[in-house]
Amino acid sequence: MLLIQLLDLYSLIVLAAVVVSWLQLPPTHPIVGLLATMTEPLLTPIRRILPGIWGVDFSPFILLFGIRVVRGVLLAAAMGGAS
Repeated sequence: MLLIQLLDLYSLIVLAAVVVSWLQLPPTHPIVGLLATMTEPLLTPIRRILPGIWGVDFSPFILLFGIRVVRGVLLAAAMGGAS
């Protein structure tokens, strides 16, 4: 269940990165750098496949959806293995 908690934590980090992007903090702000370091390695490949539409970046949504899918698979495996 630790992996589930880590996925939940990472989801919150992705959401924080989205909120910070709306606040338009300067790129030199420490929070911006920290969140970018933690999220960009997974968001960048998604952006290459699915570029923004009308200036809206859907990569965080796709990443969060992927995290939820992986979380669901892990929970199903844990519940199936528990019986």
